[in-house]
Amino acid sequence: MDEKIEVSIFFTDDEMIRELNHKYRAINKSTDVLSFAFEDDEASFPLVGENRILGDIIISVETARRNAQEANHSLEWEINILILHGLLHLLGYDHLEDKEYELMHKKELEILNKMKSMQISQ
Repeated sequence: MDEKIEVSIFFTDDEMIRELNHKYRAINKSTDVLSFAFEDDEASFPLVGENRILGDIIISVETARRNAQEANHSLEWEINILILHGLLHLLGYDHLEDKEYELMHKKELEILNKMKSMQISQ
């Protein structure tokens, strides 16, 4: 049986992501990516055979462009990084505490290295 999972990705600007960040996180500044999981249970991962909507990923293209310039890589690669970051949040990863950060960062690097080896745009 095939696993069916849906994620919405919305591209926006700094102003809209700032408004969302303020409304949902009480942080009145723009950010590069926000994730909104459709389920509250962080430990609940997709199950094989269930149709499941994980949630939404919202990316500020303006901030992504600045991040890419600072990191000296392409906008496309930065968006890949942000989508991955958002997906990991939807799957229950976080980075509020040092231990969580280390685990999430390790997973991001592992996946990004695989993406690089597949020669996905950088």
